[in-house]
Amino acid sequence: MPRVSGWSLARQLFALQAAIIVVVLAGVALATYLQLDETNREATAEEMLGIAHTLAAAPDVLAALDDPDPSAVLQPLAERVRIDTATDFVVVMTVDGIRFTHPNPAEIGREFLGTIRPAANGETQFTETYTGTLGPSVRAVVPVLNGGRVVALVSVGRSITAVSRELERQVPLVLAAAALALLLAAVGSWLVSRWLRRSTHDLGPAELARMYEYYDAVLHAVREGLLLLDREGRVQLANDEARRLLRLPPDAQGRRVDAVGLPTALGEALATGDARDDEIHLTADRIVVVSQKPARWGGRHLGTVVTLRDHTELRELVTELQTIKGFADSLHAQAHEAANQLHTVVSLIELGRADEALEFATKELAVAQHLTDAVIAGIAVPELAALVVGKAAEAGERGVELQVAEGTFVPAGVADPRDLVTIVGNLLDNAIDAAEEAPAPRWVRLAGRVTDEAVELRVSDSGPGVAADDAERAFQRGWSTKPGANNGLGRGIGLALVRRAAQRHGGVVRLAGPAEFAVRLPLVRT
Repeated sequence: MPRVSGWSLARQLFALQAAIIVVVLAGVALATYLQLDETNREATAEEMLGIAHTLAAAPDVLAALDDPDPSAVLQPLAERVRIDTATDFVVVMTVDGIRFTHPNPAEIGREFLGTIRPAANGETQFTETYTGTLGPSVRAVVPVLNGGRVVALVSVGRSITAVSRELERQVPLVLAAAALALLLAAVGSWLVSRWLRRSTHDLGPAELARMYEYYDAVLHAVREGLLLLDREGRVQLANDEARRLLRLPPDAQGRRVDAVGLPTALGEALATGDARDDEIHLTADRIVVVSQKPARWGGRHLGTVVTLRDHTELRELVTELQTIKGFADSLHAQAHEAANQLHTVVSLIELGRADEALEFATKELAVAQHLTDAVIAGIAVPELAALVVGKAAEAGERGVELQVAEGTFVPAGVADPRDLVTIVGNLLDNAIDAAEEAPAPRWVRLAGRVTDEAVELRVSDSGPGVAADDAERAFQRGWSTKPGANNGLGRGIGLALVRRAAQRHGGVVRLAGPAEFAVRLPLVRT
């Protein structure tokens, strides 16, 4: 037989309930038996009292007391009453307790065994349980009155054995009621045990405790965010990382996932419960990769499991890597272009056209120097200046001229340099892509100016632009006019990132024209 500690929680609970039920029902049955015994004794005492009063008030009793031999008259009367009332004794006695009658004639003339003083003093309701010549009995002793004077006593009693026989007839009912209660309680306990067995998968308390400890430790240890939703889309569990990534409120548990303050697109996506693999979503300040799978157990749909990965830093690294790659490509292109220009200059000199060689060399140098001077003079953020120079070279390779508007000025400290790179880099990339697909002349223009309260950046291009109806949709995750757009880390997320980066600094971004985007960032006063 297995040890109790090895039993499942359901089995242990059933055994405990069974033991408690048996003990309680045994106590109830005993208490009921004792209560019935007491009730029987009280009822018997009342019955004996009634019979005694009736006999004490009978005229034959008073008349017999005046007879020279009262026993001769009273004994037959008392025996008749005893037999008719199914009592064990009916005794008529003097005030001093000397018997006139008794079921055993040999006891006539002897002293009554029992308490007679209350009745002798005129008390009419005295009863007791006493052991006399016939054994223990429940008896009543009442006075026989003549003109208000006690002239004799009457005692009527029934043996305890007879009272117990009456009680024994009720015991089967008590036992039947107890058995029925036990059966109902056992069935109820079994149903509870069965439900608990299904709920706990027949695991024991130690296993459940160990599982909870591991489960809690894993939830807090994993680096990924974990969100558990029920079938109605309500949040049932969110680990620390999920709360950090989604900025969930403390009372998120039990609320629908689309009602806890998440961005609309993300909340609606999670609330559907559909399977998702590595979808990119934007929160107020993060890029989150979302995967969602249905949760099933035993063929039943329990809800959905959502995993969240923070790709904010990865995206920043990708942006920086693309910038560095752009610089490298720019240097490579410039080196290649410089080699071509050098060969052209040398060839012109060899052909005896020195003046033309000089004009060609200085013209190319002036164009490159003009852009560099405009960038250095107007953009006080080194990272942003380097980005613009690199994008200019990249655009030139693709047949697009990147222009910096006259008077452009971007002061240092207006925003985090990485956010500025994100904003301007994505806008320039989109503009270059659009201009490249447009007919000549192909150009992209960057402008920046400072007002009293803000810095405004504008990026325009010679492309077809964005339709007015799509002005707001353009900033949503996954929207793109480019072929092959997707929800990955590439297409369909650039403008959404621009808006998030601007909002982090209290700024706004808008479509200022069909092919022009404007970003307004408030100045930070020091």
